[in-house]
Amino acid sequence: MQPVRDEFESITESAPLVAELRDRIAREGGMTFREFMAAALYHPKHGYYSTNAGAMSRGGDYVTSPEVHPIFGTLVAKQLFELWEAMSRPARFDIVEQGAGTGLLARNILRRAQREPEFAAAVRYRIIEVSAALSRAQRETLAELELPDGSVAWIEALPAGITGCVLSNELVDAFPVHRVVRQGDELREVYVTWRDGRFHDDLRPLSDDALRAYFDDLGVVPGEGCHAEVNLDAPRWIAGVARALDRGYALTFDYGYEAAQLYAPWRRDGTLLCFYRQSAGSDPYQRIGKQDITASVDFTTLRLAGERAGLRTIGMTDQADFLVRLGIGEGVAAAAQEGVAQMEEYFARRRVVMDLIDPAKLGRVKVLLMGKGVPDAPPRGFSDG
Repeated sequence: MQPVRDEFESITESAPLVAELRDRIAREGGMTFREFMAAALYHPKHGYYSTNAGAMSRGGDYVTSPEVHPIFGTLVAKQLFELWEAMSRPARFDIVEQGAGTGLLARNILRRAQREPEFAAAVRYRIIEVSAALSRAQRETLAELELPDGSVAWIEALPAGITGCVLSNELVDAFPVHRVVRQGDELREVYVTWRDGRFHDDLRPLSDDALRAYFDDLGVVPGEGCHAEVNLDAPRWIAGVARALDRGYALTFDYGYEAAQLYAPWRRDGTLLCFYRQSAGSDPYQRIGKQDITASVDFTTLRLAGERAGLRTIGMTDQADFLVRLGIGEGVAAAAQEGVAQMEEYFARRRVVMDLIDPAKLGRVKVLLMGKGVPDAPPRGFSDG
């Protein structure tokens, strides 16, 4: 009976959003998938991120690296400290985190920063969050720390004149995407329609010439008959980061691939995934407003757009290698050396490390570092030297 109950939930819990989208389709004759996904995730009253502050937890729909263990934030803080030093220790070091989840990454970075008094004094942490529910959760999480006035603030958009680092973790893969299908030499776009009591795909001409230009720029197209996602917001976002940075870095953690892999002819169904209660699915038309929807990031386009906007690519790696280089194994080894009484802690830490660096899980997250007005040498998380 469980599947019946879940289907009932999908109808009743998201009924206001379903009704609103259905009425809009009736008026306009359909909407692009991007418009549908934007509403499902970011509608101010009924969208997923507006109503599901607990989604990013072990008891929620999915788990991100900061929710696994504080060691992730500790090691990110270690990398940020090195970036601060590479910039000759400026008196003000802005850390601007966009899409900060429940605030655990911010909390663990700030907690680790307190071990370095000069660094802690320089840090100005700014959070950009569109979800009121998540903003409340972040404030509650950061209330655990005793921080000087003004060291943390919430802002509405990227500010100008950033000296420091723009940080994001699993942000870009949640931007709404267009979906396209290749039919011969033509690209068709997925629109969303309503019939027989539910939403359906409908292939139509492209809504935006930028979609064709996107693939022309890459020199890559999806395989014949393949579905693919196009994230036009991602290059716009990184260009905005470049404009906002006066001097410093953009440090991006996200699921994704190079364009040649993302749009390979064997990838018939694209990369769109939905998450609900720790389970992944592929139907975005269920549990509308109650499940997460993501699509893998095209890191080729993201890098090229950043470079055209004035950033320089300093390094790119997998999260597994990034954390290993920064010493994730050292904390586990330290627990083992503390004796038999600490063996339970040792095995707990070891399980956490495996979650964070497993190449089939969080370890496959890509880590991209771009910079502006900073040294060329890659820092420890991106260098084997």
